[in-house]
Amino acid sequence: MTSSGAKSGSVALVTGGGTGVGRAIAKALAAEGYSVVISGRRAEVLETAAKEIVGETGGTVKGIAADVGDPASVKALFDAIVQAFGRLDLLVNNAGISAPGVALEEITFDQWSAVVAANLTGAFLCTQEAFRLMKAQTPQGGRIINNGSISATTPRPNSAPYTATKHAITGLTKSTALDGRNFDIACGQIDIGNAGTEMTQRISTGVIQANGSIAAEPTIDPAHVANAVVYMASLPLDANVLTMTVMATKMPFVGRG
Repeated sequence: MTSSGAKSGSVALVTGGGTGVGRAIAKALAAEGYSVVISGRRAEVLETAAKEIVGETGGTVKGIAADVGDPASVKALFDAIVQAFGRLDLLVNNAGISAPGVALEEITFDQWSAVVAANLTGAFLCTQEAFRLMKAQTPQGGRIINNGSISATTPRPNSAPYTATKHAITGLTKSTALDGRNFDIACGQIDIGNAGTEMTQRISTGVIQANGSIAAEPTIDPAHVANAVVYMASLPLDANVLTMTVMATKMPFVGRG
C-alpha cells in the first residue's frame, strides 16, 4: 500500500523486525520509501530478512542486533542508527515474547522477568532513547508506534505475564503521547488480533478458550497490520492515531467469546 504521505528519506526502526509482524511492517515501510533499521537478538535472522526485503522492495534495510531489555545494548543500537543515518523519524516498538501457557502459579520468576524485559522494559528503553534523539535532531520530533496486542485490553487464559505487559504498554503509550506533545513527538498504539505468523501458528489449529474448550481461530495476513502502521506513520506530526485495533473479523474477541 502506498499512502499519499510518502516518507522517502525518513528513517524508521522496527524492533523484532526480522520475523513475523515486525518483518511485514519493515517491508511495508521500505516500500514506502523509509530507510529501515530492523533489530532483534539474532544477527543471522536480521541479515537474511534485510536482504529479502531489499530484494522485494528495492528499499534500504539494515539489520542491527540488539537486546531491547538491556540498556547498554539499546544505547548502542541508537548510536549505530545515528552513525548510519543521522536521525530517527519513526520507532515501532514491536519486539515481544510470551511465557508458556500454563497456570498462573506455575510461571517461574525467570519466565515472568523475561517477558517483562522484552515486552515492557524494552519498549520503555527504546522510547527513552528515541525521545533523546527526536528532541535533539533537526527538524525536531518523530513518531512512536507501540504494538499493544488485543491482550492490552482482553486476556487469553494462562497469559498473565504477556497480558500484564501489554496492559502496561497502553499506559506507556499514553504517557509517551502526553510527554511528547511539546517536542512534536507523537505516539500511538496498534492492537493486533491473530496476525498469521509462525508465533501464532497454533491459533489456527486450536487454542484454549475462556470456557476451557479448545477451538481453532481465524487469522489475518500480517500485511494488513503493516498497512495500518504505514497509515499511522503517514500522518503529519500534528495528527495522531492514539489507538487502533486490527483483527480477524470472526475471532472470539468482541462479546462473550
